[in-house]
Amino acid sequence: MPTEAVPRRVGPPAALLLAAHPVPAVAVSAMATALAAAVGRGRAGCLLVALAVLSGQLCVGWSNDLIDVRRDVRAGRRDKPLAVGTLAPPAAAAAACAAGAACVPLSLAGGAAAGSAHLVAVAAALAYNAFLKRTRWSWAPYALAFALLPAFVTLGLPGRPWPPAWLLAAGALLGVGAHLTNVLPDLEADLACGVRGFPHRLGRTRSRGLAALTLLAASATLVLGPPGPPGAVGWTGLVAATGLAATAALAGARRPAGRLPFLLTIALSALDLALMVMRGAVLR
Repeated sequence: MPTEAVPRRVGPPAALLLAAHPVPAVAVSAMATALAAAVGRGRAGCLLVALAVLSGQLCVGWSNDLIDVRRDVRAGRRDKPLAVGTLAPPAAAAAACAAGAACVPLSLAGGAAAGSAHLVAVAAALAYNAFLKRTRWSWAPYALAFALLPAFVTLGLPGRPWPPAWLLAAGALLGVGAHLTNVLPDLEADLACGVRGFPHRLGRTRSRGLAALTLLAASATLVLGPPGPPGAVGWTGLVAATGLAATAALAGARRPAGRLPFLLTIALSALDLALMVMRGAVLR
């Protein structure tokens, strides 16, 4: 997928924001906050979840670009502020450390169990940035981190309950699907720089197909996992997820290099996030 160049005139604040990977950071934080509201966390609890997850995501985003700066320069990545020189590495390092330092007390404010779950998730993401992204185990940090996110939310409730197995499984499946989808746009550029993660070893076609299947499995788990009948909303969501996955598969077979399969997989990911939030309400 083509990327937009970072203008040279962009100032340090804007460059720092761009280097934080703001779209996934806000998306994951919003999903966690919505899930917290769905399971019955109060306003204070939802705010703590939002701030903790956002600080963790910012730390992960800045560290990712810091670790990859030399590789991004060699690859000519014009969309990376550190690679084009609009952001100095010390500034990004200071921001990553500050976000990481803030993440610790914000996470533990919900209790030791909840805080530990979130800090392990953040540590898994940092391990991905540092070395696991270049191995066949690149999917594992995503699976662990996305599974622990609902645990962080529910362990902050009275009684510190762990989320049910179906929610943990759905989170892990969603994480693997998100990893496969996230890598697709930069797969060739990564290979040129020596990155050989799980999706790179599979190749574009198989990675795209596996992403759709994994996200569809997450949809099925979210709809059929909770006790009781899924209801009209659940069945509608599962039918929509099946349609998106099938359409993505057909579009990929007809135009392997087209963007439509990637966009359909993104839509399937968004549907899974919505289903996770809706089905989280059964935990009340």
